[in-house]
Amino acid sequence: MPRRPNFVAARADAHIPDPPLVRTRRGRRTLEFEPGDIQSEMLLARPHALALAYTRAMMGFALFVPRPRHILMVGLGGGSLVKFCHRHFPECRITVVELRADVIALRDQFMVPPDDARLRVIHADAVDYIGSLAGRAGRPAAGPLADGFDVVLVDGFGPDGLPSALAGGAFYRDCRAVLREGGVLVANVFTYDPRYRAVLEALDAVFGGRICWLDKAAGNNRIIFALNVEGPAGAALPAARLQHYLARRNGLGLGWLNRLCVRLVIAWIAWRSVLAPPQSGPLEPRL
Repeated sequence: MPRRPNFVAARADAHIPDPPLVRTRRGRRTLEFEPGDIQSEMLLARPHALALAYTRAMMGFALFVPRPRHILMVGLGGGSLVKFCHRHFPECRITVVELRADVIALRDQFMVPPDDARLRVIHADAVDYIGSLAGRAGRPAAGPLADGFDVVLVDGFGPDGLPSALAGGAFYRDCRAVLREGGVLVANVFTYDPRYRAVLEALDAVFGGRICWLDKAAGNNRIIFALNVEGPAGAALPAARLQHYLARRNGLGLGWLNRLCVRLVIAWIAWRSVLAPPQSGPLEPRL
């Protein structure tokens, strides 16, 4: 059964969801919004590990941005990506936007770290929050947002699939507006979702054709990387050259090579963080 992404219903969905279910069995704890429909999974013996393939594939952003300074996540869920990034990117700040208060209330059960100088979980509608930041990004005197985010991870589904508010050109334009030059948007979409083709077309249009993915790296979950680069200078960036190569072959050309690539990226990130020196210097101001 494919794993659904974290539930982040946007304002367009009028459905009032049932309370989330937390189940613990055989060394695993899961977050479910319908019985058997797993949104997040945690290994009790290794709570910071990425148990689901789609979460590992989303970490492919490190191919484009190996040392992010600030990551924005749409959707908390069981906090798998938050915990992994918080542990393995010690000099990175992480902002998480989650619509559901009852999901945020479960963070202790899933061992999500408390808010600190590097991590902030915000209870808000991601469409409104990012739209507000995008408006500030257009005003040079508005403050530290002029530097934006290095990575935006969009991992949100509603009871009827991908919410339209998180799947259209307007939302993606706002996401691009808050990305730094060379930053990357990572979108999680089901290949069988009726909006799948429309999502690809919207991302392709907003990001000027700078999209790619690693085919068959996460089952029915298609993890799309959209790179924010402009002009000849942007096209010359190593990340832009890599995107161009991956786009031509849907990754490395074969599903097993793409899955191996994801595993190697995860191992490289974990290995690098073990050898990383202590954090030096102050963090940037919060947005």
